[in-house]
Amino acid sequence: MTDALLTVERVTKNFRGLRAVAEVSLTVPEGRVVALVGPNGAGKTTLFNLIAGVFPPDAGHIQLAGRRLNGLRPDQVCAAGIGRTFQMVRPFLDLSVEDNVLVGALLRSRHTATARQRARVVLEPLGLAPLANRTARSLTLLERKRLELARALATEPRLLLLDEVLAGLRPGELQPLLDLLQRFNRDAGLTILLVEHVMRAVMALSDQVVVLDHGEKIADGAPHDVIADPRVIECYLGTEQPTAPTRS
Repeated sequence: MTDALLTVERVTKNFRGLRAVAEVSLTVPEGRVVALVGPNGAGKTTLFNLIAGVFPPDAGHIQLAGRRLNGLRPDQVCAAGIGRTFQMVRPFLDLSVEDNVLVGALLRSRHTATARQRARVVLEPLGLAPLANRTARSLTLLERKRLELARALATEPRLLLLDEVLAGLRPGELQPLLDLLQRFNRDAGLTILLVEHVMRAVMALSDQVVVLDHGEKIADGAPHDVIADPRVIECYLGTEQPTAPTRS
């Protein structure tokens, strides 16, 4: 049995009386890909922010490899081994592509030359090496998405949180990015927790799917089992279920 890398136990978060996350528990096994899905307003990004240290939970516990994360700042959570991307990409627009990634690489090395070398290594598989000297402002949306991923990977995470990394991309742009994520998971052993509405991606990438609705967990299991759950169909999928390609 694969050991859990991330453990979220009965986590709750309220905002001025609104319960955004209600006693949610989940585990992310090391080396696996877990998808967090649900309708808009279900609490997915709030749960991401709790894991990443943006907000402290009102109740419950979050652990990475047995280390308690409650109360840590986002930079401390990142240093503990969790990298993340944002749905709205946030590069330093006037810095070069390489320097954007260098910022992430400096987490692990205070020597600029070493961190810059790490940045260049990260840029290569993402197809960004030829763009290294361009400013982030000049990039297309797809290129900015890849840069967002590169900045997170430069921190050398054990767990990568992906918040709708495919949002806004055209159908023809999805598969190359899916292939990259599968390669990072399969070849590098990177553990991934993703929030995603593109169910084609969820079915292709995920070993496990967790479904939230109104802040509560309503399903947790293998992708094919979850999409057949009547509660998931009613609150999220509707009567037309997504196609389920086989993972490569």
